Amino acid sequence: MSPPPAEPVSIDVRLLPRSHRHLVIFRQFEALAPGEAFELVNDHDPLGLLHQFRQILPGLFTWDYRLQGPDEWRVLIGRTEVSAPANAHIHDDGCTCGSSSGGCG
Repeated sequence: MSPPPAEPVSIDVRLLPRSHRHLVIFRQFEALAPGEAFELVNDHDPLGLLHQFRQILPGLFTWDYRLQGPDEWRVLIGRTEVSAPANAHIHDDGCTCGSSSGGCG
């Protein structure tokens, strides 16, 4: 019998500067193995982040609200078993546009 799955890591971004939050979240996602997930804790509904995930990684992630406000949101974000395409890229400068050319646009 296999051991029960470990509880997902919880990433609380509420104390981070807003300009750093998405970068931290995408880096955490990149570190996931297929089938793994982490819990995002935020002070607002992260709809903008969801739209970025849909644009950059369509079909490669799961998004499950665990708590929806009014003061705290918790979202379980997982990596699907499907591998990310080669062009799914997060620039070292913190941009998360998804461009593989090294620049935005």
